[in-house]
Amino acid sequence: MPRIWTVELRPQTGGPALACPRCAPRSHPLQAASARSAALTHLARHARSDALPGHLRTCQCRARGCHWHPRHRGCSGPVLLALTGDRGGRAWRLADACAACAAAMSHTAVVPSTLLGADRPKPVPDRPDPRRSTSPYGPGEQRRVREMLTYLAAALPRFSSPAARLLALQCALRADASAYIRLPGGLLRGMRLYGRSELWEELEHAGWLRRTNSGHPHMEAQLLDAALFVQGPGRRVRARAAQWALRPAPVTLPSRWAPAVQLTAVALATCTSGETGRSDMEQLARLSGHSPHQTEELLDRLMTSHSLAAWHYCRDTDELTWRLPTRTRAPGTTHQP
Repeated sequence: MPRIWTVELRPQTGGPALACPRCAPRSHPLQAASARSAALTHLARHARSDALPGHLRTCQCRARGCHWHPRHRGCSGPVLLALTGDRGGRAWRLADACAACAAAMSHTAVVPSTLLGADRPKPVPDRPDPRRSTSPYGPGEQRRVREMLTYLAAALPRFSSPAARLLALQCALRADASAYIRLPGGLLRGMRLYGRSELWEELEHAGWLRRTNSGHPHMEAQLLDAALFVQGPGRRVRARAAQWALRPAPVTLPSRWAPAVQLTAVALATCTSGETGRSDMEQLARLSGHSPHQTEELLDRLMTSHSLAAWHYCRDTDELTWRLPTRTRAPGTTHQP
């Protein structure tokens, strides 16, 4: 069964209308602020209702001659759900694609399965499990932050600033089941984002949230693209991931550096195991909202801050690898070409 779903937002009087080839025409307009969220939610419902076992899913890009991306590296890797939008956000496609094809597509982000959970959120216990609340951070937090960065790569405009992306990451992970967020002033000060009203305005202009209280010392907002992530793990679980993102061990986050460097460090940490890590350069650049060339410059700056010991980029395969400093290694390790 082909696993490709598309929707289009068509302008009309009173607001855009959602058009889906698989569904009956809808005449009632959508609210402009929630049109994108409604489109993505509609695609997610199709993916849930047309679920297939993993061994039956195939790369739909390959089945169409791999014309969804400009270059062909050969199909490889697991079959994933790839979300692609046009430049104006008027048309969206959700389809099965292998990891290699998904990485080569432009304006595309991988949608993790945890963002396509059941329609009804799982209840969260009123009392936290002491064993979970005291356990150290680990792969679960890494995975959830990577999933949220993947979501934001598709939900936010490509030109969104790194500081706005860092703010959006915390908002998305700390939102409650009603997509409501309240960030205390102390947290914003620690992130060096306190008083940065232009960042909230940037996210509002993107149609991603709406502020409900802009008074100090805390900030309150309603997230408008909430449907894809409130179905995932409970709030306490996501809050742990938000805390890990502030200090993404094993990578040392250079807090005094620019948000672009910090965001790249967080993205690197989600792909790091022990003292080494690897990723496709294009995927890492998409997670941090930069071009591959800008990402190379930011990696050099992470070496200057001693967050990285070395990194290497193979342009033929687009594979990026890196190594973290060790306790015994001198902090002046040079970049390996």
